[in-house]
Amino acid sequence: MLKILICGASGFIGRNLFEILSQRPDLDVYGTYLNRRFSKNKRLIRADLTDQEWAREVTKGMDVVIDAAAITDGSGAVVANPGRYITNNIRINTNLIESAHENNVSHFIFLSCSVLYPANSATPLKETDVNLSLIHPRYYTGARMKLFSEDLCHFFSRFDRTRFTIIRHSNNYGPFDKFDTNKGHVFSATIEKIMSPSIVWGDGHERRDFLHVFDLVNFIEMAIKHKIDGSSVFNVGSGYSLSVRELVEKMCSLASKSLPIHYDLTRQSIDTNIILDTTKAKDLLGWRPRIDINEGIRQTIDWYLKTAKDRL
Repeated sequence: MLKILICGASGFIGRNLFEILSQRPDLDVYGTYLNRRFSKNKRLIRADLTDQEWAREVTKGMDVVIDAAAITDGSGAVVANPGRYITNNIRINTNLIESAHENNVSHFIFLSCSVLYPANSATPLKETDVNLSLIHPRYYTGARMKLFSEDLCHFFSRFDRTRFTIIRHSNNYGPFDKFDTNKGHVFSATIEKIMSPSIVWGDGHERRDFLHVFDLVNFIEMAIKHKIDGSSVFNVGSGYSLSVRELVEKMCSLASKSLPIHYDLTRQSIDTNIILDTTKAKDLLGWRPRIDINEGIRQTIDWYLKTAKDRL
């Protein structure tokens, strides 16, 4: 039975990983949290992963470590206080990667991101299309942080103790996201907005490649199963983009909402169009996204409404 540690199990992606993988009888799943213990499950471990000793301790004896731990927020909060996110996230990633190597963890899965690609592209981007000179200025430091962590994975893979899977995923959405207009991601913040007279930051033309978090979890399950040696980088996205304006219209339609939509040009928004080419994931692992955007919106709105009392 594989012993798996999900770092950042109280976060959006980590929580979905913990809930889904814990249901599998062939896996022994543990998770870390810092401040928000969401369950009495004894396999949840409190750990400050910015501390190297904590990172060493929690990764001991693990077969697979999934690094979903991060300090995250919406674009406005990141722009207002970038140091908090960059410095602490570098510490977390470095501590976990080094500890996995020291403790002979068989497989380390690192959740990178897609913002390290050129900010605007007319065609889907492959794993080799990173160009630091074309990264959106607001994402530049965060992208460099992710690339540094990716480089650490590549470096430690040379010692043949640990194999590394690096996942550059697109904009995820789904259960357990931050449904907050100030701190949430585009998708979850927009759901929150359409439940009242809707205000959209920016002009609505910003485009995003949206992927349901269940499809990301499915990719991670495939990566664990296939055991690719060395260090590998994979794009994991839907393969097409949707404008924020189109997203709002779809959400209003599927939620049967008829609301005035106001575009606030004074608020923070980041104008990008990054579409991921997922050919490599399809060819090597047989992975494809299974939840289309309309079904994903329906499922997420349904979950949002059913869990409204729990978020109060």
